[in-house]
Amino acid sequence: TNSETSRTVRAVSRITRVRGGGTHMSGQGAYGNMCRYGRMFAPTKTWRKWHRRLNRKMRRYDICSAVAASALPALLKARGHKIDKVAEVPCVMEAGVESF
Repeated sequence: TNSETSRTVRAVSRITRVRGGGTHMSGQGAYGNMCRYGRMFAPTKTWRKWHRRLNRKMRRYDICSAVAASALPALLKARGHKIDKVAEVPCVMEAGVESF
């Protein structure tokens, strides 16, 4: 949008506003993070480190801990899992289940 900063007028903030007339956007704030249709404050960066590298020994330990924790019905119910009809926990499946 083509915009300009306006001089200070009573009860109007000093935000960049859309120029001209004949459109519903004219006179409204533009580009600010607090404005409607404005930019986002500190947008999420694509170069952010989303995944952290973990060594193999620690990864195996974490998997064992997760399987051991899944043997406790109280922990599973606290996480919101419906395990009332499951015969026994942990419910161990074979690798072929993933193909379904």
